[in-house]
Amino acid sequence: MLSMIATMASIYVAGRLWQDAENRVYLIKELDRRTGQGQSAISVDDTLKVIACKDQRKRLSELEMELAAARHEGFVGKYLSDNNENRSQKKLLAVIGIITQFGHKNKRDAIRRSWMPTGAARKKLEEDKGIILRFVIGRSANRGDNLDKAIDSENRQTNDFIIVDNHIEAPEELPKKSKSFFAHAADAWDAEFYAKVNDDIYVNIDALGTMLANHRDKPRVYLGCMKSGEVFSEPGHKWYEPDWWKFGDGKSYLRHASGEMYVISQPLAQFISINREILRTYAHDDVSAGSWFIGLDVKYVDEGKLCCSSSWTSGAICGAV
Repeated sequence: MLSMIATMASIYVAGRLWQDAENRVYLIKELDRRTGQGQSAISVDDTLKVIACKDQRKRLSELEMELAAARHEGFVGKYLSDNNENRSQKKLLAVIGIITQFGHKNKRDAIRRSWMPTGAARKKLEEDKGIILRFVIGRSANRGDNLDKAIDSENRQTNDFIIVDNHIEAPEELPKKSKSFFAHAADAWDAEFYAKVNDDIYVNIDALGTMLANHRDKPRVYLGCMKSGEVFSEPGHKWYEPDWWKFGDGKSYLRHASGEMYVISQPLAQFISINREILRTYAHDDVSAGSWFIGLDVKYVDEGKLCCSSSWTSGAICGAV
């Protein structure tokens, strides 16, 4: 990434040089016109500078086109440095973010006792199976208060959080929180897949790993319990959608994975990371995620094993508490 920035900076400077050279050429020609001289007095040195700057400007145009294509496709490709210290040396299978809140320590402890290994066992899971597990939480609106301090204290003991410093914890901000998780995870870990899970869900990690391994050959995959739920336009309704009018007739949402748990492949997570500032969020995090992929060439996988019902069924990967 540093090399990319350096390259872009150098080309920007070259572009400015090209502009300066153009200005010099114009002034000399204007001087010739006004004084009636028959030939331009441009030196060989100035001519070479103009030619060099033209080449740099052409390269800048090419890079801008490549970067625009990368943003559209959701790939960062050659612009990512293999030596980025924040990325893992070995490609992981999955990064799983467990969306949690202030006051949910009992839920987190229940997950740690059941399906999320702790300490050395979690490290072994990362090394042997390539699966990262982290709780995801933001910061208090009153930065540094007892809520923040409690999370920091818990994390010092468990070291199993992604704390999104620029996100304020609030129920209505959940869609932005999910977006921040995918962007952060894509930047921090080189993985095949990235999953979002609620903190009231139990997950069969082995079954999940087996399922994901079967989808490695798909370049842009979106897995989950797919649905198109009803859009509620009444302001007093629990599931009110302020932007209900954007969904066609306002009767149903676009196709998306249920919010309890869904998985996206690396190119989609990279797409979110690159475009995080301009991706629109709606009232619900799962609808928001589905909306980001509408215009992309994405493989939708309606996976019944990711329908996290209250009663476990044979072969299920997740289940509600």
